[in-house]
Parts: sequence; structure tokens; C-alpha cells
Amino acid sequence: VMALLRELGRGYLALCSYNCREAINILSSLPPQHYNTGWVLTHIGRAYFELAEYTQAERLFSEVRRIESYRVEGMEIYSTTLWHLQKDVALSALSKDLTDMDKDCPEAWCVAGNCFSLQREHDIAIKFFQRAIQVDPSFAYAYTLLGHEFVLTEELDRALACFRNAIRVNSRHYNAWYGLGMIYYKQEKFNLAEIHFKKALSINPQSSVLLCHIGVVQHALKKSDAALETLNRAIGIDPKNPLCKFHRASILFANDKYKAALQELEELKQIVPKESLVYFLIGKVYKKLGQTHLALMNFSWAMDLDPKGANNQIKEAIDKRYLPEDEGEPAAEVDDSQDSSIMTDADDTQLHTAESDDV
Repeated sequence: VMALLRELGRGYLALCSYNCREAINILSSLPPQHYNTGWVLTHIGRAYFELAEYTQAERLFSEVRRIESYRVEGMEIYSTTLWHLQKDVALSALSKDLTDMDKDCPEAWCVAGNCFSLQREHDIAIKFFQRAIQVDPSFAYAYTLLGHEFVLTEELDRALACFRNAIRVNSRHYNAWYGLGMIYYKQEKFNLAEIHFKKALSINPQSSVLLCHIGVVQHALKKSDAALETLNRAIGIDPKNPLCKFHRASILFANDKYKAALQELEELKQIVPKESLVYFLIGKVYKKLGQTHLALMNFSWAMDLDPKGANNQIKEAIDKRYLPEDEGEPAAEVDDSQDSSIMTDADDTQLHTAESDDV
């Protein structure tokens, strides 16, 4: 019994320290009768979630629901996993089951909030997240989810208050430090953004997403060499992270390293073959290299993949952030909120979610 408790403790400690691979290895090596329990599978699912391997996380959480349908612990993470995978039917069913079962637990209301957030019903989602906080004011994740919802509705002051409340409840809640950094980035307070992202990274040093955002902020602060080094670290942790590779290619292009940028984008094309932004940037590279026919071909492919222009704001932001002196094309006219879309809106494109498709 003591040996079992020691292994459970080691796995839990590794997860709390965000050594997610180690946590998965320790917990997965438990005997079958202990491995196939809600507590163990929930924590392994949480580890995969932190690694942004959402398909694996969903598989484990769905198994938890099958063997322990009464379990609410960890279901808020399951709901965010489904949100990332855009699985609205499964998320709706989970929301109904949990709210019917227990209306006094914050997890149920977080799941309901995520369900309406996925439907872009932000006002209703905000009410449910506020209900989760009302039920349990010490539930840090509810404050963070509410903060992200306020960011989506452009209520940045209220979002700041939410993230600060989450940190007040749990100072090691790195998601809230990340949320503060994201807001400061949107406000173009890049020094503050870098400080808060680095604080989040000190809590979760294995996060390629945090390293990616720090790299983007460093480039905005004209620290391109440091930005490339940071992005190299991020890709070292997660070689197939498309967002990191996209930003590295963009910074190489901004520094006139066109051949290296092109090689990066060709690799990225293999990971996300249907992402219009990749072809758009490849077209930019070929234009700079004077290969107009290849540039026009890639611009045409980008338009074919995004005929409604859904990514136009992001393309304008790329022009403004990475290509400030692009000859022969009109300067992008974007307001401050659009200026940061290269990092925020891109999170909603395939560049961010493709990670889950490859696992």
C-alpha cells in the first residue's frame, strides 16, 4: 500500500510541477486495477491537456465518464478540451449531465459556460462562469475562464480583474498570468506582457505555447535574436507546434532571412496543409526573392483556401507587425485591437488547433 501511495504521490507531484510526460509515465505504469480508476485517468488526461494533446486527453476523460459517470472533479478541464476540439455535441451533453447531477459544484457551471462560449454566446457564458464563482469563490479556474470570455467581448478591464482574482486565489495558476500577459500584449504594453508571460513560464517551464508568446513579444520589443532563441526552445519541446514554426518563419522573414523562412514554411505546410496564412507568407517570401510567378501562385492558393477572407485581419496584422516596409503594396490599416490579432486571432485558426489533429 505504501509503495502504491508513493507512486501516486510521485505522479501527482510531477503533474503539479508541470512535468507532464513524467507524470504520464509514472501513472501509466500503475497496476491495471489502480490505473483504471477515475482519479488516475483524470490526472493523466490533465497531463495530456497541459501538453496540448487534446485528442489523447479527450480519450482519457471520456473513459472517466464511462467508468465513473458521477465524477465532477476534472470535468472543467474535459470541457475545455472539447472546446479546443470544437466538439459542440459532446460538450453540450456533458454540460446537461453535470448541471442535472449537481447544481452546487463550480465544475458543472464551468462546463456550461464553455458550452455557450463554443457557440459564441458570450453573454450567457459569462453568466455561467459568474455562477461558478458564486458557488465556490475559491475556484481559480472559473475566474480564468471568465477572464478569457471578457477578452473575447473586448472588456479588458473586467478581464484584468478576473485574472488578478484567480492569482489571488492560487498564485501558481499559470493560466491567469498568461491571461494578464495576453491583455498587456493587446494593449501594446510589451514589457509588461513579457514579464507576465515569463512568470507563467516559471510555473510551467515545459509549455511551448508560453515560449511561443514570449518569442512574439520579444520580437515586438525589437529583440529578434532573443525571440528566435525562445522560439527554438519552444520547437525543441514541441517540434510539431505549428504556431511556433509560423512565428519563427515570420521573424526570419522580417530579418531578411528569406531562404531560412521559406524552408520553415515548407515544413509547416506539411503539418497544416490547408492553412491559408502559410501560403500567404510563402507568397510574401517569393515576392521578396523576385520570383513573382511563384508568389502569385501561392497568393492564389491562399485565396482558394480562405475565399471569404476570414483571415484578412490576421494577414493585415502580419503586414504591420512583421513587414512594416513592404514595397508595392498598400500599408495595412488596422486599429489597435486588430494589430495584436497575429497572436490572438491566430489561436482560433488551424495553426493552433492542428496540434490536436496530429496526435
